Amino acid sequence: MTGTFGVADAVELAVVERNGFVESRHAGSALVLSPDGEVVRTLGDVTTPILPRSSLKPFQAVAVMSTGVSLRGEDAAIATASHSGTAGHVALVRGLLGRAGIPASMLACPPEKPSDRDTRERLARAGGGAERITMNCSGKHAAMLLACAANDWPLEGYLDPEHPVQRRILDVVERLTGERPAATAIDGCGAPVHALSLEALGRGVQRITTAQASSPFALYREASALTVAVRANGWVVAGPGRPDSIAIDRLGVFAKHGAEGVMVMTAPDGTTVALKVLDGSGRAAAVVALRLLAAAGALAAQAVDDVVEELDLRVLGGGVRVGGIRATV
Repeated sequence: MTGTFGVADAVELAVVERNGFVESRHAGSALVLSPDGEVVRTLGDVTTPILPRSSLKPFQAVAVMSTGVSLRGEDAAIATASHSGTAGHVALVRGLLGRAGIPASMLACPPEKPSDRDTRERLARAGGGAERITMNCSGKHAAMLLACAANDWPLEGYLDPEHPVQRRILDVVERLTGERPAATAIDGCGAPVHALSLEALGRGVQRITTAQASSPFALYREASALTVAVRANGWVVAGPGRPDSIAIDRLGVFAKHGAEGVMVMTAPDGTTVALKVLDGSGRAAAVVALRLLAAAGALAAQAVDDVVEELDLRVLGGGVRVGGIRATV
């Protein structure tokens, strides 16, 4: 069967320490691109395809925006979010659907409870349960439905890989990454997800995050608008206490994690990281990306140290901190 790179082609990216003893090791691959697009560092195999999972959302959002749907500010950010289902997130999703009078029942993502603990507990006390609109990908799905309504494409079946909105997304993915996907699978939310190399994923993300509002090409103008929106609305992209939101708000980076240990991150100067933790754990992905950007000189080391403390990577013993998760790159 086809699949991502193997253990022999990965390198150690992070360790978990308990009282000075390395308890676990996270291996994977990573790529660092300089602001001008030069590959300045590779760790492990960056040419074998991976599934980007939610790290593909920036491409999906730009594709929707390129269909004539105007998304700016929080509306653009929710379209690329893996949100935690807070009331603020749900209001933004309802706002997108409301533009075209689309009922929330048209969302084809699976029902889920909010991942934000406080919101989930309030919902439980009120007798609420899992809903499609509180699923973390509902913003992306609402944006896709909005594109369908704006272009007279059918709302039904919008997740079919042959549906016009999915064909548009595939075209944008290929244009921005410069690579034809090696495979297409179905993501956890039901949308198609395309297998790309880390090198192609990194290049595509960098093209989005360094695009200029003055570009003669509409696709890049929309990419610029998305980047501005994400950096100005970190809370929308993930949620309270979530690594993406913390990194965006504190350091001005563009960050988008994906399930199964994927992370893409671009510093304000354009330096870009794309990585995959091979075992699928996402707990070390943000700290590895931040350390790679710091090592490249794109982020101040002390600023990264401060943010890492906020990520709460502590290892506890008897309720006391006895270690932590540490990047080894």
